[in-house]
Amino acid sequence: MRSIWPELLVALALMVAGTVIGWQLCAADPDWFFAMMPSEPGDLRVPGASHEVLKGTLFGNQGQNGLSVFAAYLFSHNAGIAILCFALGFAFGIPPVLLLIQNTTMLGAMLWLYHGQGLTLDAVGWLSIHGTTELLAILLAGGAGLHVGRSMAFPGPRSVLDAAAAAGQRTATVMAGVVFMLVVAGMLEGLGRQLIDSTTARLAVGYGMLAFWLGYFFLLRRTPSGSETE
Repeated sequence: MRSIWPELLVALALMVAGTVIGWQLCAADPDWFFAMMPSEPGDLRVPGASHEVLKGTLFGNQGQNGLSVFAAYLFSHNAGIAILCFALGFAFGIPPVLLLIQNTTMLGAMLWLYHGQGLTLDAVGWLSIHGTTELLAILLAGGAGLHVGRSMAFPGPRSVLDAAAAAGQRTATVMAGVVFMLVVAGMLEGLGRQLIDSTTARLAVGYGMLAFWLGYFFLLRRTPSGSETE
């Protein structure tokens, strides 16, 4: 993970930009919301919905099929985006850039909707249970795809194929971590939405998991082989 930190910073910047773009587009014209967000007949999460209606979509709905279906959609969508960000990195990193921005415009649109009714923190908490793990997995996959693309676009003294092979070996380990994170996110999504109905608890779980992943990937250091004292 640490070996591709420049690409991870670029991926983070793209995701932040996508979120801001989604928010700003909806603020300028609410019709953009329908272009960014999946919708079904009877969906209550639409521009113009009241505070009470939107709050009702966040709390006390653990057993409702509609919310479960939407949560499952978010998980499968984000997992697909993570895989595509890496798999399409060979195209000189261009598809991961577009995917990272496009995916987070949906996040920006949702935050805009709930912010309009004073429910920003509650919406962040609802998303955080598994969203911090999922979004970090997308960031890592996007960074891995960008690393492959950069290695191919600027191979240096090596051939393009040699540079791509070296980058692929390095980022394959990253993607192994991403796959594991997506499995954990799926478990958090399945259990967390059934058991946790408090914004404070949701934030604690979500950002506790984020702190764990960041600490594991970027703070822990391996003990050099042969350093043990006898």
